[in-house]
Order: sequence, then structure tokens, then C-alpha cells
Amino acid sequence: MSTGFYWDERCFWHGGGDYAVTFPLGGHVQPLAAGGLAENPETKRRLKNLMDVTGLSGELAMRQAPAADWHDLARVHPEEFLLKFKQLSDQGGGELGLRTPFMKGGFEIAALSAGLAKAALFDVLRGDLDNAYALSRPPGHHCLPDWPNGFCLLNNIAIAIEAAKAAGLAQRFAVVDWDVHHGNGTEAIFLNRDDVLTISLHQEWNYPLDTGELSQRGSGQGEGFNMNIPLPPGVGHNGYIETMERIVLPALGRFKPDVIIVACGFDASIYDMLSRMMCTPETFRVMTRQVMQAADDLCDGRLAMVHEGGYSEVYVPFCGHAVLEELSGSTLQAEDPMAETVKARQPNARFDAFISGLIGEMAADLLG
Repeated sequence: MSTGFYWDERCFWHGGGDYAVTFPLGGHVQPLAAGGLAENPETKRRLKNLMDVTGLSGELAMRQAPAADWHDLARVHPEEFLLKFKQLSDQGGGELGLRTPFMKGGFEIAALSAGLAKAALFDVLRGDLDNAYALSRPPGHHCLPDWPNGFCLLNNIAIAIEAAKAAGLAQRFAVVDWDVHHGNGTEAIFLNRDDVLTISLHQEWNYPLDTGELSQRGSGQGEGFNMNIPLPPGVGHNGYIETMERIVLPALGRFKPDVIIVACGFDASIYDMLSRMMCTPETFRVMTRQVMQAADDLCDGRLAMVHEGGYSEVYVPFCGHAVLEELSGSTLQAEDPMAETVKARQPNARFDAFISGLIGEMAADLLG
């Protein structure tokens, strides 16, 4: 099996802004001893480091890619927004939207991040690889056409999809977003479309506070092609796997995409600072296995993953390594040092039964 891994050191250099986790500094909010925003380079860099140490990097097709060009970006984002972003970036950086600071050259790094996602999708669709993973940074799934938010400056997956469609590489795209926050940007971009199925599995009322409702099924021609699966805080391994089995996989089967793209956030992990979920590396491994099987059944195995959130510098590397082990079929493992502890802390049978009932209600609503 040939698995591509797309990364670029320059993406780790993205930064800017005076924050403490998600709070602007000032008043009673003190600077942190290290770092600023929760979205920082170390979660991604430490994943790549762990892959190097275990030897997994040597088993993957390690690739770089050019930045997405202006035409790629303009298929998703209005030119007025792009010009403003580029001008501010050239002048030394700043901030657009909500919690999306960037430094001088931030425009180019964001375009590079989108370029990694585009290259991963293109190489899978062209048959150069069985599957691929793009270590994109900054992330993208919150970015609306003209309003960056949630650490996202450009919508990487949407840019990749529109470029692939323009190149005639595919016509039907399915996006499975298991980042713990609602993929509001991707939803907004494709809300009126029936050629892109968007599925967001997220913690209810986490971020954003005003999107992600079960009732939002799309609009106009896109009615029925947007699916939100809001889960309450505390859901663990069993709840996530059951949600995939009972809702996500059947929805993919109905849609029959040409390719599946996963917005792969690791912020549903038990140790993440921006969520209250209980997932483990094994959760992400099994969900990867599930979407790989769906891709095999529906679209000749065509599967691309694009990195989104995940804010535990210690735990994200183990979650990401598990995904890449599964994608590539590698026998190299990075053993979860907290496996016994997180297993003991999983929800009890009574809570899982409650969640199972909720999943059943949502399945009936979404799938009929």
C-alpha cells in the first residue's frame, strides 16, 4: 500500500497574535510562559518527529507541494478578501476575522497549507497513491468564503475540491469531518451543492456556538447533502465508533462519492484543552479503518485526509501516528503511553446506552 504524507517546515512557522489559548491578552488575561494560541506548531511538529523516531516516515511517500495558486484560492474565496489578506500579510501581518492572527508572509504560508491538501487529493485521484495525509497548517474547516475564524485562514479542503473538480479529476466528493468542532466553513461553502456531501461529527455547542444543528440539512439544490451530528460532551470510543457505523457509513453508501476526504482533527481526544470528549488513539485508528473500508467499497479506495485541529502537544502525535499506521498498513507502532488510564476513564455502560439511544434518534432523523 502506498500512502503519501504531505508536509512543509514552513507551515510550522505560521504564527502571530497575542493570545493565551483563545483569550486576547489584556485586562486580567496574562501572557503564557510558552506559546499563545492553542493552535501552535508543536502538535504537528511532534507528530512528524514521532514518525521519524519510529521509522514510519521511512515507510511513507514523504512529499512536499507547491502553494495553491491565486486561481485555486479564488474558486472559493472572493478576490476582495484575498487582496486584503495579501496586503496585510505583506505589510507585516495582523488579524482578519476571529482568532486568526498571522505574521508577515502569512498569506503565502496559508496558500502553502492549501497546496498540501490539493496535492494530496490530486495524487490520490490520479492513482499515484492509494491514500494520502496532508499535514496542513494553518487549518481550514472553519474558514468561510470571506471570513476567517477558529484559527483557519483559508478553507484548505474546499480549495482542493474545487481545484480537482476544475481539473476534471472527480465529480462527487464526500467530506467526513471528525474534528471536535463544527466544520462551519466547509458547510457554508457547499451548503447549496449536491455534488459535495458534508458530514460533521462534533461536540454540540463547542465552536461555533451558533452552528452545527442537526436540522441544518443543506439549502436549495443542496438540501439533504449536509449532515450535522452534534454529540454531547463526554462521548468516548464506543459512541464515536457507533456514530460512524450507524450514520456516517450509511450516508456515504447512499451518496456514492468518487473520493472521500477526511477533515482529520484530533481535538476529540481525552487530553485536548478545547473539548470535553473522551477519544483515544484507538478511536482514531478504528474510524480510519472504517472510512478506508467505505472508500474500498465505494470509490476504489480513494481517500485523502487533511489535518485540522488537535491541541494536546503530548497526545496528538500518538493519535496521528495511529491514523497513519492504519492508512499505510504499517506494523510500526507508537504505543499509547496512557492506554490503560484512558481505557479506565471511558464512559460507563449506562452513559454509552444513553448515547446509543441518541445516535439512534439522529440516525432516524438524518437517514429516514
